[in-house]
Amino acid sequence: MTSKPAGLSPELQQRIRQDVQSMHAYAVQDSAGMVKLDAMENPHRLPAELQTELGRRLGALAINRYPDGRVNDLRRALAAYAQMPEGFDIMLGNGSDELISLLALACDVPGAKVLAPVPGFVMYAMSAQLQGLAFVGVPLTADFELDEAAMLAAIATHKPSIVYLAYPNNPTATLWDDAVIECIVLAVGGQGGLVVMDEAYQPFSSKSYIDRIARHSHVLLMRTLSKFGLAGVRLGYMMGPQALIAEIDKVRPPYNTSVLNCEAALFALEHQAAFAGQAADLMAQRQRLLAALRAMPGLKAWDSDANMILVRVTADEGDADAASRVFERLKAGGVLVKNVSKMHTLLANCLRLTVGTEAENTQLLVTLEKAL
Repeated sequence: MTSKPAGLSPELQQRIRQDVQSMHAYAVQDSAGMVKLDAMENPHRLPAELQTELGRRLGALAINRYPDGRVNDLRRALAAYAQMPEGFDIMLGNGSDELISLLALACDVPGAKVLAPVPGFVMYAMSAQLQGLAFVGVPLTADFELDEAAMLAAIATHKPSIVYLAYPNNPTATLWDDAVIECIVLAVGGQGGLVVMDEAYQPFSSKSYIDRIARHSHVLLMRTLSKFGLAGVRLGYMMGPQALIAEIDKVRPPYNTSVLNCEAALFALEHQAAFAGQAADLMAQRQRLLAALRAMPGLKAWDSDANMILVRVTADEGDADAASRVFERLKAGGVLVKNVSKMHTLLANCLRLTVGTEAENTQLLVTLEKAL
């Protein structure tokens, strides 16, 4: 019989920040044997012939050496893929998460604050907290639109160093009004702050900010290859005016992009037509799911410009645990989704469903109908 591991000694507790000790680590749900629809991953694998070709490419790499100029080949390829404007530059991160952390590190001046609409991506607040910056969350409207007046008031009051605008947002999957976004961008620029347009779900979105980014010297555009189809590769990238990227890049750890990540990303960009086909399939499946979900009594589904759909369980109105019960029934039926109902009051009784393959979506719909 093994003994239970002891907690931290009082001496070690004094060495680790108290706010860190009170935090919870980022939790990843156990998905073994489940239809995995909880993490907005592209469910499609590489075709067999591309798997073989990629394996040869990766096997030939000099993994005994630190990454070299091949990283710059990837930067150029991503810049071309994203149609980056002249006078802009691009930096790479170990997923968007690292870029968000590096931004907090670079902007950590006395009194600095990070601001974002909520509910939103949890790493905006977490990166600020870990770096010792204040985080200001501005609630969306009841229908998950930007509250223009509240955002402008918060910007005027707090004068944030960084404002994050997810386009589309996670977990709501919504694209916000362009005119409201421009008002916010101008307001942040007027008081000397940065705006980061987070386009993590760009492969599935009907719009991008890339055609507007050159209008502003204080706006960064951040993307990831995770939703493109390379979640396991962990590769994020951020574009902005050269002078601005040059300053943020100074806090980037050396060799933060491995030769394996770099080559896999280059390979994917060389075969981007295959990934574009996967995205097109997922967008068609998204429409199929939306139609089916909206036909289910006791459920509300919001429009989506991402590879996820936010739904609210309305069958047991007034019951705060209705979504949690449906989540558990889905899980018992072999389908894993994300229960976001406790993340924010605006998300009461909400579940986030990743768009899967045709077969996975069929199983989701059958199991969900029973769960309701």
